[in-house]
Amino acid sequence: MTDYLGLLNALDENERLEAKRGTEIGPSVLETICAFANEPGLQGGTLLLGIARDESDLFSPYVVEGVTHPDHLGASLATQCREQFNVPVRVQIATEQISGKTVLVATVPEAQPGDKPVFIKSRGLPKGAYRRIGSTDQQCTEDDLQALYQGRQVESFDYTVLPDTSMADLSPDAIADYRRVRAEANADAEELRWSDEELVESLGCARRQGGVLTPTVAGLLLFGKTQALRRIYPMTRVDYVRVPGKEWIPDPDRRFDSIEIRDALFRTIRRALAAVLDDLPKAFGLAEGDPQRTDRPLIPQRVLREGIVNAVMHRSYRSHAPIQIIRYSNRLEIHNPGHSLKSPEHLGEPGSVPRNPRIAAVLLDTRFAETKGSGIRVMREMMTQAGLEPPLFESVRSDDKFVARYYFQHFLSEEAIRWLSRFRELALSDEEARALVAVREQGAIDNAMYRELNRVDTLGASQALRRLRDAGLLEQKGRGASTYYVPTEWLLGSVDDEADPVDDAAQSSNPAALSSQLGGLPSNPTALSSNPHWQALPPDLQALVAGLGQRASPDRVREALIQLCRHRPWQAAELAGLFNRNPDYLGTQYLRPLVSAGVLAYTRPDAPNNPHQAYRAVDGEGSAS
Repeated sequence: MTDYLGLLNALDENERLEAKRGTEIGPSVLETICAFANEPGLQGGTLLLGIARDESDLFSPYVVEGVTHPDHLGASLATQCREQFNVPVRVQIATEQISGKTVLVATVPEAQPGDKPVFIKSRGLPKGAYRRIGSTDQQCTEDDLQALYQGRQVESFDYTVLPDTSMADLSPDAIADYRRVRAEANADAEELRWSDEELVESLGCARRQGGVLTPTVAGLLLFGKTQALRRIYPMTRVDYVRVPGKEWIPDPDRRFDSIEIRDALFRTIRRALAAVLDDLPKAFGLAEGDPQRTDRPLIPQRVLREGIVNAVMHRSYRSHAPIQIIRYSNRLEIHNPGHSLKSPEHLGEPGSVPRNPRIAAVLLDTRFAETKGSGIRVMREMMTQAGLEPPLFESVRSDDKFVARYYFQHFLSEEAIRWLSRFRELALSDEEARALVAVREQGAIDNAMYRELNRVDTLGASQALRRLRDAGLLEQKGRGASTYYVPTEWLLGSVDDEADPVDDAAQSSNPAALSSQLGGLPSNPTALSSNPHWQALPPDLQALVAGLGQRASPDRVREALIQLCRHRPWQAAELAGLFNRNPDYLGTQYLRPLVSAGVLAYTRPDAPNNPHQAYRAVDGEGSAS
């Protein structure tokens, strides 16, 4: 059973999930159902009735209220979905028990293209039609309606005949180029024996209109002359942009270096790849017995080729915007118009959902592209084999774009391992270590990026990011679907910032030496001496806290906590002030485990989550052993 409440509290509502109180089937419910049914490529969505938002809780904003009469509410929903829209919307309705209360789960299918736009009959068009954009239901504009009507076409867009074009707009050289690469892939391909017109027509690159053979969108893009491409698709090109530094910061005094590539697709791919390879940092190797070294790009050439081919093959040619290949000092990014028609969670799995099937077929037949659906998997495997961070893929439906990022640095390099060793007491998993290396380089990370890096599910990513937040390594920004995390100053500190290891005896002789290591206490003597809770402690406990040192083990930290709680009950925030640590981290890593072990006890056992909860030592417990 899907953990809907966990998903909501981890990511908030999103493009495929909406929660409502469900006291009645009102206009808001119908608008959401209409949006789920209309949104192209979304494959519908899920509506939860009986879950409400609690604005007072920052980290768990959704609570289950339940529905009192689920059978009546479900029947009303099914009736209105049948009667209120211009076409019946057949939702699947089920009940689930969440937190001991009944929640109605309505699964809304995406409408068939011929049935769109779906709209509320009483409002008519365009006011009664909605699209799902992010987590919102947005009223359709005239442009939206036009896109939905165009979706009724059974034929793909790249099979559309272009007006004001003729076969004279196709380049014989580009067709000859296709013949050559097709023969390399399959010398016996029967289409190689046909005339140019027969060949182009067989590929779906030209169609007969009134008996006259006329190029299609695919035909012009694959074989068009430069002049025709500029006339029909002036913005459909590939731009290679070189940006100084790691960020896109427009500077009139430092103009970006850029190359514009507008050509038939085979040549476009080759020219774009050559531009990237010429400019990319190189690594070199000298094989045993080889008198000459070999230079190779930091990113494997096959990965670059796959990335460029994927952008050309899957971009939206309805959008008059260029593909951008942006080379930063630490990474390469490829931006192409058109979000992924395949769910981001399933990228890299077998099977493909081509936006441009005629173009895709030609690229597959000539082996420019990998077997359907395998390109992303190949890129991930090759980047990992090269010791590089896996590529990151971001599909943004609201902006209708797709971004691929390839980083130059080696994952878990010697420097990265030394840097991560500062946090060894946290016992980081490989996935968490990978996320920390990435966030140090990129400056931020969110749930989607963590999932992409580590191939885990949404809840697993959320739990890991919260653990890193509670450990004081990440700082949370935003909330709900807009939540992301940035590195703390502690995380960004270099290995050189850490003091050299010294023995425990030397550390304990220095009361001002507070550990900046995980599980220990940050060095901040001024803050400690001015802390009223520390000042009120008896001398032996003052010395215990101050003497933990820079390399205190978790056992010594637990010992200090127990001794403090034997002196008097403490709230987590008070202890965190003494230790200069995040209260959530202290609670997660030490206090709650000590309660579970029976060493500490809550002062308010009936309300463990009470904000004024305090901890006391259990009688007879004087050590953490």
